[in-house]
This record gives sequence, C-alpha cells and structure tokens, in this order.
Amino acid sequence: MERESSEDALGASADNPTHIEALELKPSTTNISEHEFSCHCCYDILVNPTTLTCGHNFCRHCLALWWESSHKNECPECREKWEGFPKINILLRDAMDKLFSDVIQRRLTEIQANPKISRSLLAFQRYGDNLGRSRTTQNKGTGFFFSGVLTALTFVTVVVLVYHWSSGAADHRDPLISKPVARWTPEEVVSWLDQLGAWAQLYRVPFQQENVNGRLLLMLGDEELSNPPYSIKNQAHRRAVLAELDRLKTLGVKPPQNLWEYKDANAGKSLFLLYALKRSPRLTLFYLYLFDYSETFLPFLHTCCPSVAHIDPSVENSFFNTQLEPSWGQWAEFLVKYLLLPYQLIAEFAWDWLSVHYWTSRFIIVNTMLLSVLEGCTLWRLWTRATIRSLPNKMWSHLWKMLSQGFVFALVWPFIPQFVCNCLFYWALYFSPIINIDMVVQQLMHPETQAP
Repeated sequence: MERESSEDALGASADNPTHIEALELKPSTTNISEHEFSCHCCYDILVNPTTLTCGHNFCRHCLALWWESSHKNECPECREKWEGFPKINILLRDAMDKLFSDVIQRRLTEIQANPKISRSLLAFQRYGDNLGRSRTTQNKGTGFFFSGVLTALTFVTVVVLVYHWSSGAADHRDPLISKPVARWTPEEVVSWLDQLGAWAQLYRVPFQQENVNGRLLLMLGDEELSNPPYSIKNQAHRRAVLAELDRLKTLGVKPPQNLWEYKDANAGKSLFLLYALKRSPRLTLFYLYLFDYSETFLPFLHTCCPSVAHIDPSVENSFFNTQLEPSWGQWAEFLVKYLLLPYQLIAEFAWDWLSVHYWTSRFIIVNTMLLSVLEGCTLWRLWTRATIRSLPNKMWSHLWKMLSQGFVFALVWPFIPQFVCNCLFYWALYFSPIINIDMVVQQLMHPETQAP
C-alpha cells in the first residue's frame, strides 16, 4: 500500500510540473536569506562575489576600493595575502542571481551610477592584466637577462678585487692615513708637507734641516712657524699649515685626501654612507649635519653649493676654505636641492672629483640619475593614485626602517670580515646602476604593477 501511494504521488507530480518546481524551490526560499550572503566590507548583498585564497568572499567593487586605498594584496578581514589576481566566483554569482535577482539588479544599478567605483574597478582590472603580462615577460626576458648579467658581474667583481688588492695599481694608499702622527719619521713629515700643495714646497728645506718628526710636528704653533728656522711669513700659508696641524691633532692621523683613503680610514662609515645615501639621501645628509658637521657636512655643502665671493682666494688650503660658515645664498641653494633633488647634490659632489676618480665618479653620477628617476616615478604614483593622505604613514615607516637598519648595522659591523665589507662596498658602488637600470625600465613599462 505504501508503495502504491508513493507511486500515485509521483504520478500526480509528473502530471503537474508546477508542483515539482514548488517542491524544489520551497526549501531554498524558506531557509536561505540574503543576509547570509552579505559582504563584510559594505555589509550588503554580494555583487560579483570574489573569493580570495583565504576563502573569504567580497563584492568585486569593494575589493577594488580596498586595494586602491591600501595598495595591499591582503584580505580586508583576516589580512592574509592573496596569491595571483582574485577572480569572480562564477558558481556563487549565478546561484545568487537566481535566488535574489531583484536585489542584485538594484545593487548593480547603484554601483554603475557611481563613477568612483567604476574607476576603481577599471584600475583593479588593469592591475590584474599588467600583473599577468609582467609575469610572463619577466620570466622569459628579465630572468635570462639577469642570470647572465649577474654571473658576468660576479666574475668581474672577483677579477677587479684580486687585481685591486694584488697589484695596488688602481688605488694608491698612503700609509700616513693609518699611521699615528707621533710615529712619523722626518721623511714622512716632509711627504705630508708636500701634499698640502705646491706652495708648501717652499718650506720643505727648513723641515728637513731641523729633522722634524711627528712628535715635534705636533708641538709647532703659530709663533714657532713664523720665526726662524721655519720663517713662514706669509700669513695665509701659516694659517693653512696650522689648520692642517689642528686636523692632525684631532684625528691622530693624516686626513683622507680622496675616496679610497677615506674608505681605508673609515671603513664602516663609508659603507654606511654608501648604502644610506642611496636608500634615503635626505635622512643621511641630516644625520651628517647633526653628528659630522665640520668634517663631512661642511666640505660637502661647499663642494655642491660653492660661493666664491665668500672664500679668500689667498688661502691655499682647501680644508680651511671648507670650514667657513656657508652664506645665506649657499644655504638657500642647498635646502632647495635637498628637498627637491637630493641625488643632484651627490652628483655634483662626484662631478667635483672627476679629475681624481675618473670612472668611479661617472658610476656615481649615472646611479644618481637613475635614483632620481625612480623617486620621480614613486611621487607620480602617489599623486595619480590619490594616496597623498598615506604619505605621512609611509614616511614614518621609512624612517623607522632606516633607524632600525642603522642600529642593526652598528651592532653587526664589528663582526663583519673585511673581505665581506669590501665586496659590499664595491658591489654598491659599481654594480648598483645595473640593477637600477632594470628597475627604471620596469617602472616605465609597467607603472601600474609597481606598488608605491
């Protein structure tokens, strides 16, 4: 009997198709509400639901607005980073269109009437298209390019370092930059005097006759130099010698006269400045102003922003000239370049040393040009994407990163072998332009894929 009754029910259902649809739709309409399909960004029903790798679903336009405002590839709810480019969940979208077609159509009309949402969706889709295109081209082109370039550069690095340390022909090191003044011989004192300039050779004979060594040199003052046997009557010459003697007393060794001597005398500081000026030139120059004003900052400022009108042409000592307080015109020129074109200051400083470091100065100038282009691209993205409001947070994050890295460098530096230090130094000096060229090409070809 039961079997017959069930067969009769099925037969009745077959004769009435409307009854079948009612049986199928009844559970879905009574047990499922639109609130169960709400977006956790707008708290309204999902429109074009997009599923992330973490499993959370959001409206397509909500995800686009989130990405445009934060520029982070992470879930707005759980903050887990998504992989690739998020796609619309087609199965979920079609099911919701059947269940809540009226609500979905109303929401679509509201979204299409909002121009801001349309721009965000277009930028988000363009980002996805460029991301896929850049991955394919990068794997085919850049990977092969860099594999060969880095291999060649590694080989060249080893050759240059071996030649540099074995022959010593590339860089001439003066032992006086590491030997204490009190231990200088009379011959080394005369050699130091000759390095002051052609004018100083006028007084080398008295120093030789008196057999002046390092200890006696440190005892000389204005009265001894002006009287026999030295008889330096020219006041400008005497002031120049006294200025250099003050530097000797302060440093304890001969002050560096070029880049390589500065590196030998200040290995850790030169490596720090090399990387810090590349990453954050403004913070680095401000650091020099606070903690290394007379020894490094003043010569740098006078080199980049010279003021001949305020320098006594009768003074032959270059260090004495660079210790003069800058004029208001020099400060104004320096501050404008410091705020707008900090890398130009470094390029002008390297340009002044072209006669001493022919190729090294050119590498630095090219690198500063590339870094200026990269900084300009970053500012352009901030402006075009309307993320100026996030600039203070980015600046604070950059400041904190630089301070923490500097602190870690100060702790780790005593344990870094000299060979590693030299490799890092020459890599940053000569091969950073190669990497920056590729970064500039990527910025110019695919600006939308680069996060600010």
